[in-house]
Amino acid sequence: MPETVLVTGGAGFIGSHTCVELLAHGHEVVVVDNHVNSSPHALDRIAKTAGRPLAGAFHVDVRDRKALAEVFARHPVDSVIHFAAHKAVGESVGHPVEYYDTNVGGTCTLLSVMHEHRVHRLVFSSSCSVYGDAQTVPLTEQSPVAPTNPYARTKLMCERILEDVCTHLAEMRVLALRYFNPVGAHPSGRLGEDPQGVPNNVMPYVAQVAVGRRQKLSVFGNDYPTPDGTGVRDYIHVMDVAEGHRVAVEHLDDRPGMQTFNLGTGTGTSVLQLVAAFGEASGRPIPHQIVDRRPGDVAELVADASAVAAAWDWTTTRDLAAMCRDAWRFQQLNPHGYSRRPGEAAAGETGELSCG
Repeated sequence: MPETVLVTGGAGFIGSHTCVELLAHGHEVVVVDNHVNSSPHALDRIAKTAGRPLAGAFHVDVRDRKALAEVFARHPVDSVIHFAAHKAVGESVGHPVEYYDTNVGGTCTLLSVMHEHRVHRLVFSSSCSVYGDAQTVPLTEQSPVAPTNPYARTKLMCERILEDVCTHLAEMRVLALRYFNPVGAHPSGRLGEDPQGVPNNVMPYVAQVAVGRRQKLSVFGNDYPTPDGTGVRDYIHVMDVAEGHRVAVEHLDDRPGMQTFNLGTGTGTSVLQLVAAFGEASGRPIPHQIVDRRPGDVAELVADASAVAAAWDWTTTRDLAAMCRDAWRFQQLNPHGYSRRPGEAAAGETGELSCG
């Protein structure tokens, strides 16, 4: 049955695509986002892409208890998808307090406000980074967790908090999704990854190199124990991640308490393989240089996603070529991201932003 879903961080990369997916399947969607690392223009594009408006959109930090409570008071929220968080490994090493404050503190405030308004259904955006420097791959949900950086530790800490809340509150239903490396863009080219400032993730950086915004890509380390020495990751199309979150909402009542699932393709791709694939998709060489390893990075992270396939009869469907092709289309149509130049609208966008 259609629900009203509150999406924190709904203007962000994964959040915006998930909002489109929810709207396309009949759900009402309310967004809260403080736009620290997202553009409010994404909200207008969500509605245009889905062909339906958002039920509401609020410029709110999830740590702001009063403002968040007002959102719950205005809308009959049935469930929550919690994306709002800082998410860069390297940045977290340099700013750990900010990461704990936002990621852990924001989650605690959200849980408190949810309980006050009798909302006890939550899909939590976790991360494969909780597994740390894995000794064996692919990784199952039972693999040891050993995060190697503050970002990953905040995600694992939030999972532990959610486990305790579910133990304390019998009515609580939580699905924690440990997704691997989301990349790509909406096939329309209207929505994609538009980080503020210098990108912290490899795909948007590669795309900006291809379009001429950046001179070259720095590859952090080529001495890992991988086939070509560069880090290997399980890249998953953002549309598959969005679909996984929508399906999760529809499975929240499968059982009480908390469940944890991996979202991934099960296929590992090295940084150099990704660079080559993007060069093929764009028809342009991607200048790059090898530099020292980045603190907090690990050699290889690849998912075993069989558990979610068995539980929901759902798997990813998009391959690396589609990820690169869609990311390149977004970058071509939006060479400066969502930002507007004086006197003109960004590509794929017309009219004014409508927010609650």
